[in-house]
Amino acid sequence: MEPMKPKIKEGMFVKRGSFSGRKDIKVEDLEVRPGGMIVQRRSTSESNQISVAIPTIKVRVKFGSFYREIRISSQASFGELKKMLAEQTGVHHQDQKLIYKKKERNSKAFLDVAGVKDGSKIVLIEDITSRERRCLEMLKSARTEKASKSLQQISLEVDKLDGDVKALEATSSRGMKVAETDVDKLTELLMTKLVTLDGIDINGELKLQKRMQVLLKVELVN
Repeated sequence: MEPMKPKIKEGMFVKRGSFSGRKDIKVEDLEVRPGGMIVQRRSTSESNQISVAIPTIKVRVKFGSFYREIRISSQASFGELKKMLAEQTGVHHQDQKLIYKKKERNSKAFLDVAGVKDGSKIVLIEDITSRERRCLEMLKSARTEKASKSLQQISLEVDKLDGDVKALEATSSRGMKVAETDVDKLTELLMTKLVTLDGIDINGELKLQKRMQVLLKVELVN
């Protein structure tokens, strides 16, 4: 369950002695970070004049039987930590599970909000199911891309034969006899393209449309 964010109204005053020594701070000067933490918002003028250094912490990450020490910004997200770990462990960031205080952490969650401090220990687990699913998606995408290129090639070849089909139609429409060898040759070429088209491992309206175009050309030739 997500922690409830404090309800603050404009014009209210919040008593917090930790905010730069001030006792009373307007709500307009505060901002709520993910997780419900209230921090003081720095004004534009202060931000331009004062450079606030974000501390870097060192966390110990256990992966298998080995520990790795990672230096990272205290305000970084778990997702950023995963990308750093991917470089060192070879485990894709999408296949990682990061456990902190016996709880898996979301990639969008922030380290400081979760309570991660300098010297904190985090456990890395490789998600085998996620890895297999990602590999399958990659194979599917590669196969679809290959099939799409094959479909485009067939379409170009069929379009080139379109001129021959129209030439035979024009000859026939003028009452002239069309050579059977020309008809047989063109029909054979179109049927070859149809067989190739049926062998392409892709489903969809575009493939069906191209198939109908080839069949129509075969009918016109004959």
